[in-house]
Amino acid sequence: MIFDSMKSAMLLILLTGMLLWPNSVHSQEKPLTKSKKAIEAYNNGLKQYTLHDYKSAENHFLSALAADAEFVDAYLMLGQVYEDSNQSLKAIEAYQDGLKINESYYPYGYMRLGNLQYREGQYDKAKSSYSKYLSFKTYIDKYKEDASEGIVRCEFSMEAMKNPVDFEPVNLGSAINTTYDEYWPSLSADEQTLVITRLVPLGEMTKKVQEDFFISHWSDGNWEEMKNAGKPLNTEDNEGAQTLSGDGRMMVFTGCNRDDAVGRCDLYYSMKEGDHWTSPRNIGRQINTVYRETQPSLTPDGRTLYFSSDRPGGMGKHDIWVSHLNDNNLWSVPENIGAEINTPGIEMSPFIHPDNQSLYFSSDGQIGLGGYDLFVSRKDSTGKWQTPVNLGYPINTNRDEIGLVVNSRGDKAYYSSDVNKTSGKDIFVFDLPVQSRPLMTTYMKGKVFDAEDNHLLRAQFELVNLETGTNTYQSYSDSLTGEFLVSIPVNSNYMLNVSKNGYLFFSENFTLKDTYQADKPYLKDIPLQPLKTGNRIVLKNVFYETDSYALKKESAVELNKVARFLQNNPKIRIEISGHTDNTGNVDYNQKLSENRARSVVEFLISASVEPERIVTKGYGMNRPVASNDTEEGRGQNRRTELQIIE
Repeated sequence: MIFDSMKSAMLLILLTGMLLWPNSVHSQEKPLTKSKKAIEAYNNGLKQYTLHDYKSAENHFLSALAADAEFVDAYLMLGQVYEDSNQSLKAIEAYQDGLKINESYYPYGYMRLGNLQYREGQYDKAKSSYSKYLSFKTYIDKYKEDASEGIVRCEFSMEAMKNPVDFEPVNLGSAINTTYDEYWPSLSADEQTLVITRLVPLGEMTKKVQEDFFISHWSDGNWEEMKNAGKPLNTEDNEGAQTLSGDGRMMVFTGCNRDDAVGRCDLYYSMKEGDHWTSPRNIGRQINTVYRETQPSLTPDGRTLYFSSDRPGGMGKHDIWVSHLNDNNLWSVPENIGAEINTPGIEMSPFIHPDNQSLYFSSDGQIGLGGYDLFVSRKDSTGKWQTPVNLGYPINTNRDEIGLVVNSRGDKAYYSSDVNKTSGKDIFVFDLPVQSRPLMTTYMKGKVFDAEDNHLLRAQFELVNLETGTNTYQSYSDSLTGEFLVSIPVNSNYMLNVSKNGYLFFSENFTLKDTYQADKPYLKDIPLQPLKTGNRIVLKNVFYETDSYALKKESAVELNKVARFLQNNPKIRIEISGHTDNTGNVDYNQKLSENRARSVVEFLISASVEPERIVTKGYGMNRPVASNDTEEGRGQNRRTELQIIE
């Protein structure tokens, strides 16, 4: 705004009739008109403007122009009124009319004009206005920088429109969308659960509205009709901007002005146990502050949380921050994710893809087409975020694009748009352009149960990158249903370990490097063997060099897990046995199986396991578990087993 409503500003206007335009060439003691009638109407317009009565101010300034059609000040103030009342096109016309009369009277008017034209998508005209402002050579450095950046934004926008990306959004239909506003979609990793925020009326006799959660499930090729999530998720307060963990069993959302709030807007969480959600709880002061914490996004395992906040220590008005859940289930002090993504403007609505490498977000500070644009940034090999990439036109426009999520496969994106003004904001889905896609991910889904009596179990899941040894996913199966879902990026090779006290652990191997089978998830129920003599497991992530008993370095992840298992169960003695397929002669296979078993035992002893607790045995090709007539069967027969012998 040019003027504040402060009494001192009003007094100055009333006493001098002086218009204090930013960066004016001329400081006029009186408005540029000789018409007393125009001056009277103009001063009355100023009074109403300072009271924020924009309609009355507009009428007075129009009266001033009726009295003197060359009254520059009245045009400029009329433009200001339209700008402040969100009538951009009228503001553009008023500024243009005033600047035509005397272009050097208010050079900064070209900055205002350029900003409005840019906002309305008139990029070529905006560029001309910014250039015109710079031509006066009367600018101060800040405005020079703003005008120069404006030119860059316009050139980027015009180039983006010349090279549009493929974009055909599809409305999700009446099962999801209504005449009310629907926004903030969130999706489980298996794409079976969709949660949205809907703006609903509080009652039939009131115009008041509130935000509630609605949930739909995928069934028979379609989304079921959205249902109100009900209590305890929905309350008489506003709930919105939610995020789901990959298995759809943890929700974090934004709640504002609540009794248990730390600040204006806090983050809350709820867990799904069976078919019911727990009462939401404030996520705590480690994350929430007296400022605004909003728009969370969870990694698939629910152990890393991205969110937007205006807290001090950031780089702009609103930044994206990140916090991690440690082994004691405590959130770390949030860290700013850095200047590569955050700007002096506003960064918001982060979404971390299940690949844990691709971050989508909205920004008005990054170079874009106006308003908030959607961007994607990816981590490099060191874990550093790279320069964000604009998703392109017409995904981005001069309107605000906020709140996008991408499915696990990385080929489809969901977002909210008010492109149809009569139906309000609706949820749309579209094919994400190839250049904006994340790494593909697949998932493993099933139930964990006791192998002897079949009762369902709550067990811990760990997904470990075999090449780096880093833990990329950690979660638990549902305590009531035993159900689990583990997101698995397809860019590497992984070990999945499932463990529970009192049971042998379960291991699985996913060889997914250069494999793109994200549309074929792994569906598997997992039986855990109780710690009893005779029970055994296959160590699926112990690997040897070809025709050798030398362990591959990737085996260290699994064998260290075995060592920790033995340390946690000091009364157990085990047998490590080697097995081969039927390729080659009997003596060779027997010797190979014995040596491979010894290699494993030597590793465990080096990891501080007592030698007397382990025996080795080589069975050669005498105990096949599958047919040796196929490569798949022979692969199953080439194995290393762990058996409890005492």
